[in-house]
Amino acid sequence: MIYAVFDTNVFVSALLTHKTDAATIRVVDAMTLGRITPLYNDEIIAEYNDVMHRSKFPFAPEAADGIVNIVKRRGLCVGRTETDEHFVDATDMVFYEIALSKEGSYLITGNTRHFPKKPIVVTPAEMLEILKDRQ
Repeated sequence: MIYAVFDTNVFVSALLTHKTDAATIRVVDAMTLGRITPLYNDEIIAEYNDVMHRSKFPFAPEAADGIVNIVKRRGLCVGRTETDEHFVDATDMVFYEIALSKEGSYLITGNTRHFPKKPIVVTPAEMLEILKDRQ
């Protein structure tokens, strides 16, 4: 079982793309199929809802709500594991700390530069490679 925190930008990118083979679409599909178990807490769910319902995005509310519901239905709600790492944007810290809460888990993000350079922080494409290696 692979556990991972999905940074909000992964879901936004998946909803924005028209490429059915995009890495963001494929990791979201892997979550939907149960190959990745999402980790979350209430702060992360609140951010998903806030960001994906912004008027600047052309998403149908059902699409955004669908992703959040999949995360809650298939995922694992966990507590934060505090870190003393420095973050340029303090709102990113919750994603990293939730990823730290489950040994062997990952943080999937399109913005790796926003997080500490650690092996748990991966891009959607890198997560696809991890999934491929574990088949």
